[in-house]
Amino acid sequence: MINFLKKLGPGLLFAGAAIGVSHLVQSTRAGADFGFSLIWALILANFIKYPFFLFGPRYTLATGETLLHGYMKMNKLYLITYFLLSIVTMFTIQTAVTIVTAGLAIELFGLSSNITIWATTITFSCVLILIIGRYRFLDNLMKFVIILLTISTVIAVFFAGYNYENPVNLDQIIPKNQVGLVFLAAFIGWMPAPLDVSIWQSIWTLEKTKKEEKFKIKDALFDFNIGYITTILLGISFLSLGAFVMYESGEVFSNSGGEFAKQLIKLYTRSIGNEVFLIIAIAAFTTMLSTTITCLDASPRAMKITSELLNLKGFKSYNTWIIILSLGTLSIFIFFISEMGLLVKIATILSFITAPFYAFINFKLINSSHTPEKFKPSKFMNYFSVFGIILLTFFSIWYITIL
Repeated sequence: MINFLKKLGPGLLFAGAAIGVSHLVQSTRAGADFGFSLIWALILANFIKYPFFLFGPRYTLATGETLLHGYMKMNKLYLITYFLLSIVTMFTIQTAVTIVTAGLAIELFGLSSNITIWATTITFSCVLILIIGRYRFLDNLMKFVIILLTISTVIAVFFAGYNYENPVNLDQIIPKNQVGLVFLAAFIGWMPAPLDVSIWQSIWTLEKTKKEEKFKIKDALFDFNIGYITTILLGISFLSLGAFVMYESGEVFSNSGGEFAKQLIKLYTRSIGNEVFLIIAIAAFTTMLSTTITCLDASPRAMKITSELLNLKGFKSYNTWIIILSLGTLSIFIFFISEMGLLVKIATILSFITAPFYAFINFKLINSSHTPEKFKPSKFMNYFSVFGIILLTFFSIWYITIL
């Protein structure tokens, strides 16, 4: 078992980053609002994005460098585009995950109901942990967190299903009103994660190879697939939990981070019992805390490498970027929290409509002369990738037309 866990690393970090907003928030809300009717969207999103996430660790293991280095080699404009998009979205995404984490902290610890105070405490604690522990801490933390969350969620779904008295309706639908369509688009866009997370995956893979020289392509693919399958199963589990407990109950999820956190924990305790409140609260809080740490680590790593490649003087340090991201996140909490809904909407839109861009450049890079021949995808995987790019482009165009 210990040897099995040692083989895991970047794949579980991917799962940790993905399971935050797209699972705890979006999947649960999908089940609560639509029952089991959007399982098709969850599976489709994971299916068509799979190769583009996979190309991240594959390219890194083949070349010993990140996707960002590959983008620079292909065309500097690709890297500049990534840099500008990240500047627009990284603060909002970090704020979004921190809000839910802070809300869960209020529920768990109850020392203060001020979400800004908790957000500040959590952010600075994460910064301290990352500056001291870096990748090794993240690697070890995620193995514990994902196991804890998986066990508690599966138990909650089992009891929720066991106590569910209505017939289960598995009819699949496409929402008919604009609100439902916009949610569907956001659900697909963020499931299992925005495609730029493939860059984070390649960076974590490079870090893993530095720490463990025996981490080879076979181990990387095994690690990635374990993480990816876990995100799919937990996505279905969270959707099921929302469907069993809240669908057609008259109760709807709040847009407030604190109130949403309270409702989320109630989903579990209503399924299993109030006596497990502490276990569930810790599991949910640990999950979102790990997502907060993961995002707080990944964006500065990516921006550091990007700044080095673009030769941006004064911005080539990981510590510089983690401080910039932390201060930017807290500034949104203090000065722009009333506009959080708009900021999240902007980040969601950008994540959705840029998916074809990241899919295309990842596909182009893995098939380029910069990738050794033996590491290039098979014909089947290339056909699969082209199919995914076409679908992602279609969904992006469709999303813009319904806004």
